[in-house]
Amino acid sequence: MLKVYGRSNSVNVQKVMWVIGELGLDSERLDVGGPFGQNDQDWYLALNPMGRVPVLDDDGYVLWESHSIIRYLARQYGSDLYPSDAKACGDADKWMDWQIGFQQPAITPAFWGLIRTPEADRDMAAIHAASKETAALQGIVDRHLQGRDFMAGKHLTLADIPVGAMTYRWYGLEVEHPNYPNLRAWYDRLTQRPAYREHVMLPIT
Repeated sequence: MLKVYGRSNSVNVQKVMWVIGELGLDSERLDVGGPFGQNDQDWYLALNPMGRVPVLDDDGYVLWESHSIIRYLARQYGSDLYPSDAKACGDADKWMDWQIGFQQPAITPAFWGLIRTPEADRDMAAIHAASKETAALQGIVDRHLQGRDFMAGKHLTLADIPVGAMTYRWYGLEVEHPNYPNLRAWYDRLTQRPAYREHVMLPIT
């Protein structure tokens, strides 16, 4: 059975659990990080010297970094979530890299400011700037989705996983959400997937 170390409210853990759900794999998730701690203990640092979540243990094969984990899972368990064609793979990789390089850094100040910072201590200027930047980036996704059901075409792939997990968080924040019809239609399609509802559509904390 797969073991995943990491708390359920981590977006990076959610990416991994969503893929596991899509693949129908048996797994056990163990609470680590945040209020559960343990990620600074020697046993955990032996698994991941960065002390971050998630970590995957697949029958003794240990892997960390969420995007590396979901690529591994799709390859190891024979899924078309990560296609074998080099160009299709490139399309998936592009959006996975975009999410971690642009979307996630942009939204983080708004998320931390609104969700994990007491109201009296919030930097509203930083929150507003993050909200504006994130909305512009979501507009890029909206334009990309014109004529597409999913990020890489007609079927769910790894291109959807990181962007889709973070888009749930964006829609859940009290920030401005421009009218992006293609983005919203794609998001609504994601919400119909049982694995997305179970592992991503959780209270934002």
